[in-house]
Amino acid sequence: MVSEHASPLATLGGVDAGGQNVHVAALATGLARRGASVVVHTRRDDPSLPPRVQLAPGVVVDHVDAGPAEPIPKDELLPYMARFARELAETWREDPPDVVHSHFWMSGGCAVSAAEPLGIPVVHTFHALGVVKRRHQGADDTSPRERIGWERALLKKADWIAATCTDEVFELVRQGANLHRITVIPCGVDLGLFTPEGEAEWRGRRPRVVVVSRMVARKGIGTAISALGRIPDAELVVAGGPPAEALADDPVGARLLDLARSEGVADRVHLRGGVARDSLPALLRSADAVACVPWYEPFGIVPLEAMACGTPVVATPVGGMLDTVRDGHTGRLVPPRQPASLASALRELLQDPSRRAAMGSAGSERARTTYSWQRVAALTEQSYARAARRSSRSTDLLEVSA
Repeated sequence: MVSEHASPLATLGGVDAGGQNVHVAALATGLARRGASVVVHTRRDDPSLPPRVQLAPGVVVDHVDAGPAEPIPKDELLPYMARFARELAETWREDPPDVVHSHFWMSGGCAVSAAEPLGIPVVHTFHALGVVKRRHQGADDTSPRERIGWERALLKKADWIAATCTDEVFELVRQGANLHRITVIPCGVDLGLFTPEGEAEWRGRRPRVVVVSRMVARKGIGTAISALGRIPDAELVVAGGPPAEALADDPVGARLLDLARSEGVADRVHLRGGVARDSLPALLRSADAVACVPWYEPFGIVPLEAMACGTPVVATPVGGMLDTVRDGHTGRLVPPRQPASLASALRELLQDPSRRAAMGSAGSERARTTYSWQRVAALTEQSYARAARRSSRSTDLLEVSA
């Protein structure tokens, strides 16, 4: 596996550490449990990291030297990708893998550049698409200008594409992808950690809505805060971002605190900051509802984690949440950036305990039967076999340059 910026060893909650890190770690572990030997290549961002670290039985994380050994925002990593690709090529010439699975566009470009001359098949997962990001963020999009070109080249160069949701398939086909070389393989959820059974975090008597999110504007935390003014007596707990004591100095955190004050709900909004992953299930179980209302979202793992804990979800119908959240069955779908619509859906749930219980039970069942990492790993193995069977390969290399 190649995951240039998203190490499976990373602490979650930072601007560039979230769902992809979880996905890579869990998928690698799931494949190893099925008998595979997995190496995850990621960029070294700390000089003290050893060359290789065992993540789990059968899974090793390889730290690749490419650029300064320090944290660098992912949108500033492109100048170091030529070195990253050369390191991969050297490693694979000495010990070629049976298949390469790349994650995110820069990883894909490096993987194809290194693997194609060696005849190694490549499966690629985008996790997010540049055209979608640009559509929603416009001038605020900080992606390198080369991104969309690289992604379109990958559609032709990768042997197989593993899309995480059906909405992504439509986007890929619009860009010229061959539908017959795409499989929808969703993200999964850790059903050993996220379960309906277990302790719930202590809470007061107020109805509780929980948001678990990185501190990024597009995640819609502001929408949830604005909606709270229309939900009398409810509290909103937001988990994610830097430590709680640093939130006031975080640009997004500071804006959210200002918004809560301007909406008159500062006493009912609790920004927790980063929460340890093993503490999340208790927090999710303590909620009457979990709000996941980004403007756009490539997939969205938090709804699955909430569903697996038996908590109903109110989400926006974007990206993977169009697949995971069944409106009226496991939760509610509401338009993005509309606090009034979100407040209306939450009020209905908060006032109807029996409906919440029914949705929570349905969500738990859906997570268990459809989104286990065991099932995701099995589907991924099938995509590897399809990639290996492809006989026609382009002879033109995808150039990786600074």
